[in-house]
Amino acid sequence: MDSIVALVGLVVVFEITRRTSGWTLPILASIFIAYSFLGPYLPGILNHRGYTWERFVTYIFGLDGVFGVTLDVSSKYILLFIIFGAFLQMSGVGRYFIDFSFSLAGGMRGGPAKVSVISSGLMGMMNGTSAGNAVATGSLTIPLMRRVGYQGRFAAATEATASAGGQIMVPIMGAGAFIMAEITGIRYHEIIIAATIPALLYFLSVYFMVDFQAIKSGMRGLPRKELPSLKGVLKQAYLFIPIILLIGFLLSGYSVIRSGTVAILACLVISWLTPKNKMGPKQVVEALVLGMKNTIQLLAVCATAGIIVGVIALTGVGQRFSSMLLGVADTNMLLALVFAMGISIILGMGMPTTAAYAVAASVVAPGLVSIGIPLLTAHMFVFYFAVMSAITPPVALAAYAAAGIAGTDPFKTGLTAFKLGIAAFIVPYMFYFSPQLMMEGSAGSIAIAVVTAGFGIYFLSAAVQGWFAKKETGTVVRVLLVAAAIALINANLMMDLIAASIVLVAILYQHFIAPGDMKERKGSLAS
Repeated sequence: MDSIVALVGLVVVFEITRRTSGWTLPILASIFIAYSFLGPYLPGILNHRGYTWERFVTYIFGLDGVFGVTLDVSSKYILLFIIFGAFLQMSGVGRYFIDFSFSLAGGMRGGPAKVSVISSGLMGMMNGTSAGNAVATGSLTIPLMRRVGYQGRFAAATEATASAGGQIMVPIMGAGAFIMAEITGIRYHEIIIAATIPALLYFLSVYFMVDFQAIKSGMRGLPRKELPSLKGVLKQAYLFIPIILLIGFLLSGYSVIRSGTVAILACLVISWLTPKNKMGPKQVVEALVLGMKNTIQLLAVCATAGIIVGVIALTGVGQRFSSMLLGVADTNMLLALVFAMGISIILGMGMPTTAAYAVAASVVAPGLVSIGIPLLTAHMFVFYFAVMSAITPPVALAAYAAAGIAGTDPFKTGLTAFKLGIAAFIVPYMFYFSPQLMMEGSAGSIAIAVVTAGFGIYFLSAAVQGWFAKKETGTVVRVLLVAAAIALINANLMMDLIAASIVLVAILYQHFIAPGDMKERKGSLAS
């Protein structure tokens, strides 16, 4: 009877996930289930002794599978923040974030794109899914981006990239910080401190990307008369109180549940100060209903991710993967990190951030720890790439969601989002080669690492967008800038000097050789 009930439970989990999230994750989980039974017939590290269906279903539909860490943390923490997000929306605080972003950046060149970066970062950190955030904020920012001159595909990609970045934005990190604390045993505030500089570097990169695009296209911002009054917005700064209370309580050591509950109640009280958004009993119920609707998808996905985590634990394939990664690291540590990056992205495709990280943390993180990488660095490494799977083709969920709003080709939008978020594929390597970016070391060494990393992000953005030293660049300058950016991954004086030399060569080439090349190309075209 236990086996029958467990089997029915698994079928229900699959069906709820299929209805709320599509076929991607159920198919991936089905492959892992098939592996549980086909293991005896597979070669090499994939081989295992196999299991009866009774043993399999009763193990997976238990505390090591469906009801494991992923669903446990989701039901305790993520649910709370989804409800918090619903209260933000109903109380008008969420709209205030967008108005604040517009008043701050809407008048700049390409203003709506910069608004998207800021508002998606603020809202995304409280939303457990990049795709959901892309839809929520993109419905407003994407049309405005197109209005000032951005192409639809670029506008959708910008929203998707910023929404994915919201998942790594402190202090909530799309609830990823709480799952990481639960899995690693590292205290929450230590994770937040370590994640602060990398998150800011990511958003700095996206900002450079949209700014360079605006310069190239000669864009301007929205007229000031069409933007929310900065004075009026600042008068409503009290709407930030729920967020400030949340952060303050979390950093003071209070539990996540108490901190989240206080923040939700603060939203309710704050709404009474804004008559048009005042929340009465009806609005409270509506906020709870909205929160529950948004929760169903995430909990179903986390339960299905628990199936994958359970199969990994049951078959022991995670330990064998760690051994394989250790063998690769004996040859080349950088190669081992690249290999871990690829696995994390592939495992995360089609999943919300929390589920993607939970799976990657089970498969990849132990292998990284086994090759000598510190526990927090290893988990932060796989967390970043699990997040970036949302904008990595061919299954870039956040980009596909934003493309639906913009009416653009989903795959091409995913490629553009991947290009805009390219910094996120560099920053995790800095965790290992420049631990100062995770607040390790003296204040001076951390400051130097931040400055050099900032320059690296700038050069990488310039290379991707083809704009450097106030003019468009050719292939040679782009390659030089990428080389300089890669050299700045490692925070030491020798690599910094090498990067500076490469940039100097790029500047000289841009001003003295490239103009001649351009004239020759134009002459050949004319002839």
